[in-house]
Amino acid sequence: MEASVLCHGAATIVNAIATGRGAAFGISLETRAHVRLNEKSTFTACIEGCGDEDTTLIRLCAKKVLRYFKLDHGADIVTESNIPIAAGLKSSSTAANAVCLATLAAIRKEHKAALSDGKLIDLAVDAALEAKVTVTGAYDDACASYFGGYVVTDNAKRRILKKGRMPEDLKVLIYVPDKKSYTSKVDVKKTKILAAEVSLAWKQALKGNLYSAMNVNGLLYSAALGYDAGIPLAALEAGAIAAGLSGKGPSVVALTKKEPEKIKEAWGAFEGRVIEANINNRKAEVLA
Repeated sequence: MEASVLCHGAATIVNAIATGRGAAFGISLETRAHVRLNEKSTFTACIEGCGDEDTTLIRLCAKKVLRYFKLDHGADIVTESNIPIAAGLKSSSTAANAVCLATLAAIRKEHKAALSDGKLIDLAVDAALEAKVTVTGAYDDACASYFGGYVVTDNAKRRILKKGRMPEDLKVLIYVPDKKSYTSKVDVKKTKILAAEVSLAWKQALKGNLYSAMNVNGLLYSAALGYDAGIPLAALEAGAIAAGLSGKGPSVVALTKKEPEKIKEAWGAFEGRVIEANINNRKAEVLA
């Protein structure tokens, strides 16, 4: 019993670390997961191209889905992704979704296994919390990755309060500096200082003012976490309709309807690379 799955990444509108409420949207970067069940009750995992990264999260994901159905199987897991790890681009949420869905799809080939989208995301979030790759459970990131489009969420209550499709004519530009930022190292206390202001940004997102919310959130978290606010500001000056720190950083995401060359040129003043992507409105899917 085996299955392969494709799940897309996401980017931040409002980071939930300060308040427990967040918002995010889907992007076209992707993670593929292949899960093969075994009878040995052992769990092996490989992140292709990233042999030094911890695989605790993806092993926990497969284990939680199997235990949910009270199955004694193990799983051999392989993931492949073009999402930079520890860059604030939801690599953990995307991998968790992909492995949970691939495990479920593999089980379904032999058993009558029913699991709602909501419960599957809950299992992925539970695994992320247990693996300590998230502070809030990243429910907003998990939902944006799994469903595509945008979501505004209450992470503490694991509720989607607003969702919809993002305009597909938007171009996504991602500035990725040459360093990683693991969630376990984030100074959560510093983000709490600006909780009231972040809450105002979240309320704007709930009203549908996604771009303003993204701009404000990005500047607030850049200040709280010590990142250069000049990077999102440079994108806005070059014509972006929104730009801000994604997740806990260090990546900055910009949205534009115009040719992206001016933004890329502006970001050339900073050390790092630029990734071009598109909006994703597609749900995670089983490939085989």
